[in-house]
Amino acid sequence: MTESKLQGRAGKTETTQALTETRNPRTIYIDRVSTRDAVKLFINEDQAIYKAVEACSEPIAQAIELIVSAFKKGGRLIYLGAGTSGRLGVLDASECPPTFGVEPDMVMGIIAGGYQALNNAAEGAEDIVSAGRADLIEVNFCKDDILVGITASGTTPYVVGGIDYARSIGAHTVLLTCNPYGDLPKTDVLINPAVGPEVITGSTRLKSGTACKMVLNMLSSISMIRIGKVFENLMIDMRATNAKLRRRALRIVMEGGQVPNYLAEAKLQEADGDVKLAILLARTDFTVEQAKLKLKQAEGVLYKAIGDIDHE
Repeated sequence: MTESKLQGRAGKTETTQALTETRNPRTIYIDRVSTRDAVKLFINEDQAIYKAVEACSEPIAQAIELIVSAFKKGGRLIYLGAGTSGRLGVLDASECPPTFGVEPDMVMGIIAGGYQALNNAAEGAEDIVSAGRADLIEVNFCKDDILVGITASGTTPYVVGGIDYARSIGAHTVLLTCNPYGDLPKTDVLINPAVGPEVITGSTRLKSGTACKMVLNMLSSISMIRIGKVFENLMIDMRATNAKLRRRALRIVMEGGQVPNYLAEAKLQEADGDVKLAILLARTDFTVEQAKLKLKQAEGVLYKAIGDIDHE
């Protein structure tokens, strides 16, 4: 949307222009430069993304700590967004089960207009404040869960409605936006990578989308690291559901277990395909039952189960 229209708490409609909707003076004539110069313009503009995200290191870390706390209480991470923002949330959530071996509902992405909006834009759905609340109720969102609202403008009514509902039931909330201006909803954490005007005015699938994807990568991945889904830099709770992933699982056991191929295969078989358990068996003289108990005592954190506390 060129302008974000939000029904205020007192029923007053406010109209503001987001930074992401302003014209970029550096790309005004992109329609008449050469293809190679257009590529250079895109690359030059994208340089701002990394600095903008880096400037948000502290709130990103704060959000991760809240997510980890929610996971440890049995809560879920819920992304809520519309359009590109919603698609990015669904994308990040959908990658968590195969990468980290978690249940599909532990990290969920909800998009305005429903999953059909992934392929067919449902632009009008973002304007319905009550729909954000309704979609959270539909997935039984509760106070132990954490909501990350994703909206480039920061004022998408669908997302604001969801945030207001989450706050009303006592759940933690995070806002991920690329707009430093306007009447942003109140949340526990504000992550605001201000990437500036887009190459194509208002096309927030570009710099804003890239910045948001970078942040989401960190929110989900580092949270999973903190709850023991990664050993060193190896994904040890992955699900080996095809030939490529079975080969990857074997390599991970070889690397993490510090054993040759044939021993890694034997430990994987002994662990019934459980990569984390196989590594622990390879690194220690535990029996399967002893290894399972050790992992339970270590809350699933492999380096603690091994006794390798040098990384703390």
